[in-house]
Amino acid sequence: MCATCGCGDDAAALIRIPHDHQHADGHDHAHPAEHQHEHHHPHEHAHGPDADHVHPPATETVSLELKVLAKNDDLAQRNRAWLAERDILALNMTSSPGAGKTTLLERTIRESGRTPIAVIEGDQATLLDAERIKATGCRVVQVNTGAGCHLDAEMTYRALEALDPAPGTLLFVENVGNLVCPALFDLGERQKVVVVSVTEGTDKPLKYPHMFQAAGLVLVNKIDLLPYVDFDMDRCREYIHSIHPGVEVLPLSVSSGAGLSTWYDWLAEQRCAAGPAALEDAAGRA
Repeated sequence: MCATCGCGDDAAALIRIPHDHQHADGHDHAHPAEHQHEHHHPHEHAHGPDADHVHPPATETVSLELKVLAKNDDLAQRNRAWLAERDILALNMTSSPGAGKTTLLERTIRESGRTPIAVIEGDQATLLDAERIKATGCRVVQVNTGAGCHLDAEMTYRALEALDPAPGTLLFVENVGNLVCPALFDLGERQKVVVVSVTEGTDKPLKYPHMFQAAGLVLVNKIDLLPYVDFDMDRCREYIHSIHPGVEVLPLSVSSGAGLSTWYDWLAEQRCAAGPAALEDAAGRA
């Protein structure tokens, strides 16, 4: 069980989504879905007949939490080096459920032109979002976390091995819908992108400060609904900057398309900033 949040039961499953591609022989081949249930999770477990009844002192709990996060950070550095060697820009997409991450990715993929994109989908259960991404023609792999409320670096590494994105790919990691634990777990990404929506309320940043502190970009989605909801964009921006001064905040609407050009410009800037030289430096630090 995860020491940081109490989630997880080591039942995370990696599911390869069949994708059609053309080999050198000119024929299309479809690869069957494959389920993998073995998972070496960095979370610690209690054993013995009294494991469920022992309440260790708080100092031991903190020590275990630090151990879990330290191991995850080591694995995240391995992921970062793996990505750097392949010139892959990885973005960790986080939000609460229903903010619009998957819809944003669908539209981004369809309007990306010739940019190669791949997606790692994280959910507790189902293939629903992975199937939506697959329908765009994008390569995708699903990670079902079971009772877990976040992806970690080990899950991400196994997904990368299964997905095997081509060099130069833009990789989106759509994390489990949750604004708490994903803030703590580095996956090896270049940036965390936090997506919130105007339907969630102006005070979201104050309620989940760790996530907004970790953000490299904040997207405020569903601005087409502003006339119909009680949401103050200026105040929300002030709250975000009180927690993370200087972080960029982009209002947009995936459904109407408002603000999407700014999002695409940001992606292009990240791609340039994470060019081969920058990625090689990241690999060296790892």
